[in-house]
Amino acid sequence: MTPALTVIVPGFDVGPWVGEALASLQSQTFRDWHAVLVDDGSTDDTPEIFARAAARDERFRVIRHPQRRGLAAARNTGLGAVDTPYLAFLDGDDRFTPTALERLLTVLDDTGSDFVAGAYVRLRPDTAGGYTAGSVQPWVAAATDPERRRTSLEEHPEASGNIVAWSKVSRRDFWRRAGLTFPEGRLYEDQILAQRMYTAARSFDVVPDVVVEWRERADGSSITQHKEALPVLRDYLDGLRGGLEILDSAGHPAAVRARIELILRLDLPPLVAIARTHRDDGYRRAVGAFVRDLQGRGSERAATAEVSAAALW
Repeated sequence: MTPALTVIVPGFDVGPWVGEALASLQSQTFRDWHAVLVDDGSTDDTPEIFARAAARDERFRVIRHPQRRGLAAARNTGLGAVDTPYLAFLDGDDRFTPTALERLLTVLDDTGSDFVAGAYVRLRPDTAGGYTAGSVQPWVAAATDPERRRTSLEEHPEASGNIVAWSKVSRRDFWRRAGLTFPEGRLYEDQILAQRMYTAARSFDVVPDVVVEWRERADGSSITQHKEALPVLRDYLDGLRGGLEILDSAGHPAAVRARIELILRLDLPPLVAIARTHRDDGYRRAVGAFVRDLQGRGSERAATAEVSAAALW
């Protein structure tokens, strides 16, 4: 019998953490799943961990990229192997909460929506050498609390702030109908994909339950933890712009405004702080150009932001 749900688990050099990720999947109260483990050309023991997991649990299937192709490509490889009515994602260094899949699928089955999104928290390094889960951040709560069923961007524009792939369960037919894939060859691919999901959905659901604990690696080895690097910054800003353009072109002005407000509160201040002391003038120019872009989109807050954008160009 075909399972109800496929969970796509991509990983590159996630050996220190992926055991927890797979254990969190195996301990789900919802059991009718299988998982596609996509090794993206790892150079550590990730392939061996994936192979052992598949040998012990027939619900795991392993696909390996001979060379690293990036997170988006790994997710797309997983998408190509989905043959179940529903799909979800779990990054190899994160972990599900025990009832995550049951909660999300129960709502989706009840509503008939195209996808459902839940809340998430950060797993941060603690003083004992491990990781401790934090609380739900305000921008996450704004997107997912209170519970809303069969909603839309018109009714709930703040949902556009939940841009991560792994806090959602979707219908496979929705991905096919909307032609959804992750943009490859870039970082922050979730930004664009998420807005395509919101704008293409006939309806979606949100729940306030924490479904994923998202790891902030103690060793700083995640590329997206290095926004001081100019190439990372450029991909980051391209992702933010791309998401706004999708919302704008689809005719969702309230969602554009909500997204800009969140970018001004959350994304921009740390970038400006880095830009002010960055040794590469290209970094300052890139941040300054992005601020001007927000101003050009009619954001009054961007024009009067507390950060001194004028000092960046």
